[in-house]
Amino acid sequence: KYFYKYYRQDAKAPAGFYQSTKIGVIKSVLLLGFISFGGPAGQIAIMHEFLVDKKKWISDKKFLHALNYCMLLPGPEAQQLCVYTGWLLHGTIGGVAAGLLFILPSLIILAGLSLIYVLSGNNPWVMALFDGLKPAVIAIVLLALIKIGKKALTNYFHYALAASAFICIFFFNVPFPIIIIVAILLAFVLQQVYPAVLQTKKTTKQNDTIDESNYYINSNTISERSGYNPKRFWMLLSVVVVLWALPLILLYFFSNDFSFWSQLSFFFTKAAFVTFGGAYAVLPYVAQVSVQQFAWLSKLQMIDGLALGETTPGPLIMILAFVGFMAGYNHFDLSIGAAIIGLVLTTFYTFLPSFLFILAGAPVIERTQDNPKIKQILSLVSAAVVGVVLNLTIYLAVSVIFKEGNFDVSQIHYGWLVWIIISLIALYRFKINMIAWIGVSAVFGLAWYYFTAAV
Repeated sequence: KYFYKYYRQDAKAPAGFYQSTKIGVIKSVLLLGFISFGGPAGQIAIMHEFLVDKKKWISDKKFLHALNYCMLLPGPEAQQLCVYTGWLLHGTIGGVAAGLLFILPSLIILAGLSLIYVLSGNNPWVMALFDGLKPAVIAIVLLALIKIGKKALTNYFHYALAASAFICIFFFNVPFPIIIIVAILLAFVLQQVYPAVLQTKKTTKQNDTIDESNYYINSNTISERSGYNPKRFWMLLSVVVVLWALPLILLYFFSNDFSFWSQLSFFFTKAAFVTFGGAYAVLPYVAQVSVQQFAWLSKLQMIDGLALGETTPGPLIMILAFVGFMAGYNHFDLSIGAAIIGLVLTTFYTFLPSFLFILAGAPVIERTQDNPKIKQILSLVSAAVVGVVLNLTIYLAVSVIFKEGNFDVSQIHYGWLVWIIISLIALYRFKINMIAWIGVSAVFGLAWYYFTAAV
């Protein structure tokens, strides 16, 4: 199968491209799963470097179009963006493979750290490595904020909307879904009463003349898989329903406590549909129910789980897998086997809806990329997201720079502050490879640990 069988473009892709990108996607997404620290902003920054800047598999416009859609959905947007990109390149199989490979490294690492946690307690040597990554992550997130802001903020109204979104979420704790809904409603209203404010500095003609010919998938790419297909949609939905029911059927026949497993499965399925705004939006709900109502783990164990989740790659929502791990471990009298089943089951039900959202919605969304009204709506969503990412950047920076996680000058961690500055200079000024710098930062964290211990 060659690339031209699936896409109609001005220039055909070279022979063998389909097979070469299939291998490339597997390698890149698997590697991304191991180095994707920093939450969605850092992960998306790394994905942009791989897909757009380095590999040139998809153009910047195409990347932002997919990202805007993923931002509107519940669930981890970085993982959904992986699924979307895999679908663009290689259809349903590519989307499933990309999404699974993005999750797999995080699942394996978190499972290993969870086992260490329950068997040997915290490992200071491992934690020191991950501590060194945190300042570098802040630098990566700052670079992502700059990069996204340059592309999303194209007129004064966009800047005002981004500032408003930041003020709402930072000072008044307005939920992220409400900010997005208001941005969409505002776009609808302005399209009717004052459409001129939605015009960008560049005219439509200028935007259309941007050369994207060196990208394999660009704004001119027309996928034969795009568009609503009722048969494909209902078949996909049926497969997802069967996959959702299959673990429950097996547990019903082979488990001694089906009520526990069904409770866990239904709870995390429901949680997956309310994760608008990322992990931080749903974690208070999960913590309250799992600790206070179900008593699956203690409050202190939940806090330890947050620490593990923050220091592992992959989507931050993977913290829920630790909750499932501890739920099985505690409920079945410190059983490692039940803990592993709980972790895998939680991961399965947390991420399954994300595959459905993308694989069912992407074909329809692809048909909207040339719709000017849809573009205007998504442009306001992108502007609002800049304000939200700024809030996330400050939140993460405070937790790293200040030892107690609060604005207290006496609690500044000067070592991490200096490393953030060094990381910014290395990544932005000298363009040092991001993956290489992550390795350098891990070594720095270990060196800092032994230095402070000696002092």
